[in-house]
Amino acid sequence: MSHEAAGHEGHHHGGQPGNPVRDPVCGMDVDPRSTSHTDSYAGRTYYFCSQHCLSKFQSDPKPYVKQQSVPTEEGRPHTAAAEDEYTCPMHLEVRQIGPGTCPKCGMALEPVALPAATRTEYVCPMHPEIVRSEPGNCPVCGMALEPKTILAGDEPNPELADMKRRFWVSVALTIPVVIAAMGDMAPGQSLQQLASKRTWTWFELILSSPVILWGGWPFFVRGWQSILNRSLNMFTLIGLGVSVAYVYSLIAALVPGVFPATFRDHGGNVAVYFEAAAVIVTLVLLGQVLELRARSQTGAAVKALLGLTPKTARLVREDGSEVDVPLDQVQIGARLRVRPGEKVP
Repeated sequence: MSHEAAGHEGHHHGGQPGNPVRDPVCGMDVDPRSTSHTDSYAGRTYYFCSQHCLSKFQSDPKPYVKQQSVPTEEGRPHTAAAEDEYTCPMHLEVRQIGPGTCPKCGMALEPVALPAATRTEYVCPMHPEIVRSEPGNCPVCGMALEPKTILAGDEPNPELADMKRRFWVSVALTIPVVIAAMGDMAPGQSLQQLASKRTWTWFELILSSPVILWGGWPFFVRGWQSILNRSLNMFTLIGLGVSVAYVYSLIAALVPGVFPATFRDHGGNVAVYFEAAAVIVTLVLLGQVLELRARSQTGAAVKALLGLTPKTARLVREDGSEVDVPLDQVQIGARLRVRPGEKVP
């Protein structure tokens, strides 16, 4: 199939036979000799890891072309900035423009280039909601804005915030589901004496559905991506186990009569596993929160260490004079002077 549009530059297409090329949709390396998923676009050949990526490219190829090559004002293409490129910590060959998840393991992608270790904001001491990137006066009270140094890692992690929100909502809904499911095992008065078995089944269904369908949605997406990319991982197992338990329990709650008589108790009810599915999702969410928090703290520590490096160096010129220059202007073979108490650049 052939399309007509602007050209595309880079190593993601038109590679020599035998040299790995990059799938422009998911970023995975593809062997042109072994894949049958190819397409031509603007006179260039693209290779894909699966039919899913090929179909996405064929439906609208422009976004995948633009994210690989952006024309400059002079008309010469250049690749996207390094700080916009993300990679997987476990699979460095996976790269894409913008955040996302790894198609191989499902981990959240991290930026290739570390952002600046610190940045300065200007805040009003009386109105902290007034934040500016440059010095000035507060528009509310007129006071001079004061500088505030923001360390790397102080910025909120949107994925961590999302997982924490899903986790706490899931915890609040899963606890009563577990109590309802295990009520018969608790000492004292059984919960079955307060309501019928079918009533408790509906209670579990109502509370566990948001946990599984909303709280566990990211895991289903990652599990499905792992199947499409033929790279099974733990999210494949989680998605399969939770979905089977939930669908089985949903059918048992809605139409228990479709099950054989051996599956039903004396009251005609079929055992359900809503609490098992909800607990699995909640525990996996807890693991994701702990993992993302640890990765954020580790990344912040590395960035803080990078922030300790000096920003300038004292260059000794040929005539013996000295001048402070930015580090990016220091060339190999240049003579530098490090004075007592200074950091070595």
